[in-house]
Amino acid sequence: MSAAGGDVAVALDGVTVRFDGVAVLADLDWEVRAGERWVVVGPNGAGKTTVLRLAALRQHPTAGTVEVLGGRLGRCDVRELRRRIAYASTALAATLDARMTAAEVVMTGEHAALAPWWHIYDEADRERARGLLDRVGCARLADHRLPTLSAGELQRVLLARALVRDPDLLLLDEPTAGLDIAGREELVGYLGDLAADVRTPPVVMVTHHLEEVPPGFTHALALRAGTVVASGPIGDVLVDEVLTACFGLPLRVEAAEGRFTARATPAGGRAPQ
Repeated sequence: MSAAGGDVAVALDGVTVRFDGVAVLADLDWEVRAGERWVVVGPNGAGKTTVLRLAALRQHPTAGTVEVLGGRLGRCDVRELRRRIAYASTALAATLDARMTAAEVVMTGEHAALAPWWHIYDEADRERARGLLDRVGCARLADHRLPTLSAGELQRVLLARALVRDPDLLLLDEPTAGLDIAGREELVGYLGDLAADVRTPPVVMVTHHLEEVPPGFTHALALRAGTVVASGPIGDVLVDEVLTACFGLPLRVEAAEGRFTARATPAGGRAPQ
């Protein structure tokens, strides 16, 4: 899928966002293009989720312009444009009707509904939901109700829900948050497969930890206190100097087989081996 308005899926130009007079983003310029897979990193309060909400057309800037999939926020029908954007957040899970099965959770994504009672679904909808669950490795969970799912299983189901409308942009807000090591590694592996899939639209993922960055992601945006520390190809951004400046702590970054790790170092020294 290609982004409307050329190859640019998201364009933030001079964006500032203030809450109660405090700038959580300041004069931010950033672009996401077709085929790119971005990770957004930075400490708490850096503005990561605000960037994602802008891209999801769920947050207006105080200043600057936001263009997503060819439409400019404030000059387009956001209800229509949001239908082309998949926005997966752990906060969504708490709002879903717990009586739903995994397949129903996926089906309701078609209408962004929180329960299946307000719309009519047919067998084609059910088959599509099962197919997407199979795509994320959860076919066996189709008839399992939400309270029976593990944290990792729930995250995969939410990803299947996000993909149900064949979106032109996929936004993931800390998809591995709260998972144990096994659940995290399974989900990171799946996200790596998703990144490699040519059917996958541009992806932007927010995370706190480099270990959660899936293989195959192409670009990174590093934020600190609402400003850009670095932005560009992932191998240029996820490096010692950038992340040390980003987190305000001497860090050593290592990369192997498309995965990253970061460890604190003694001031001016190297991480212990």
